[in-house]
Amino acid sequence: MQKNQLFRYSVVAALAGFIFGFDTVVISGANLPIKNLWHTSPLFHGFFIMSMALWGTVLGAVFGGIPTQRYGRRKVLIAVGLLFAVSAFGTALANDPYLFSFFRFIGGVGIGVSSVAAPTYISEIATPGSRGRLGAMYQFNIVFGILVAFLSNYLLQGVGGDNDWRWMLGVLAIPSVLYTLMVLGVPESPRWLITQKNDMTAARQVLVQLGITDPDKEVETILAANRDEAAAGSGAQLFSAPYRKVLWLGFMIAFFNQVSGINFILYYAPEILEKAGLAAKESLLNSIAIGGTNLLFTFVGLYLIDRAGRRKLLVIGSLGYILSLSMVAWSFYTHAGAALLMGFLLLFIAAHAIGQGAVIWVFISEIYPNRIRAAGQSFGASVHWVFAAIITLVTPVFLDSGNGIFKDNPWPIFAFFAFMMLLQLIWTLTKMPETKGVSLEGLEKRLMH
Repeated sequence: MQKNQLFRYSVVAALAGFIFGFDTVVISGANLPIKNLWHTSPLFHGFFIMSMALWGTVLGAVFGGIPTQRYGRRKVLIAVGLLFAVSAFGTALANDPYLFSFFRFIGGVGIGVSSVAAPTYISEIATPGSRGRLGAMYQFNIVFGILVAFLSNYLLQGVGGDNDWRWMLGVLAIPSVLYTLMVLGVPESPRWLITQKNDMTAARQVLVQLGITDPDKEVETILAANRDEAAAGSGAQLFSAPYRKVLWLGFMIAFFNQVSGINFILYYAPEILEKAGLAAKESLLNSIAIGGTNLLFTFVGLYLIDRAGRRKLLVIGSLGYILSLSMVAWSFYTHAGAALLMGFLLLFIAAHAIGQGAVIWVFISEIYPNRIRAAGQSFGASVHWVFAAIITLVTPVFLDSGNGIFKDNPWPIFAFFAFMMLLQLIWTLTKMPETKGVSLEGLEKRLMH
């Protein structure tokens, strides 16, 4: 029964990822209609329409650790659901690009905060043997949300005429409200109750709910790790010398995640495929194939993450990235044809789902000590989203027809991403530690000394 409770609480928290994924990618269906509706410049379209949600995400990620640490993981997850609902209604009803951008920004804040609170919560309630797959459910839900967004965009084409995009964006209000109601039924993180509130009684009750056979021993283990950290003189300051190693680990995995080009491809999938020679309807349909491939191989990553480990998955993913991105660049450069390019894009998506997709949120959520986990998660998520926003901001300038720097042939973009994935492979083989099967307190001892 308790194991079912642990799984249920993890799934509910991870559903923030579903709304995150849906909200992130639903804009791909509205991209061209909005461009045609408001006739804004490429720079305005990139900064306000396409990347404003990402700037909100950056803000949410940077500051999301503060309320997560102060008020608890559960209350923050409830607030996240409300932010998503407001954003969905607001963007669907917006009548100018400025109001639209404001509500996209609100949704982005929700995404940023969720990328701090949800992985932190899941890592703190999971057991060492289940932490990988339970934590990776957040990524699974992101991917599932992405697929549903692509599918929803395709099915809603033609429903509202020129206002199709409003329906595409507004439908997100339904899962947002449902998610908010579901989070009301989950308990607070026992590690937060111990380290931040000093409430041992409530923490023991939650540990019993989670199926921990000896909750008193677990409480003492968490308290001992907390005392050891305090004795080391590190205090609660994130940017202090004892945390340098884990900060660099969080920075590098987040940095490499975005310079793979994953958000660029997901955001601009229909436009990229049109440049490869597919008609608009075909390109939107093929976007669903991208989402389906992402979901399928995320299952593979979920299966392997607690078996093969985080490091091995990232090595496999890096090799897949290098091959697929190099061949996408070659396909664009030689005009090899839409079918071949589509195949290599799907290989790229598979590599991402098994590697970075499965690993990033799990790895970031488990490498930081209990006392600074929310702040550390906030730092890693911030790095991720800052680079996501920058890439999404600049790419319209490269893609824009006629005015694009690469004149409708974006092969250098993909060549750059391939080179960065070669660097990721080198970093993984030389610097990245394995974290599977070790308790959070055990990892704290290993990575802090």
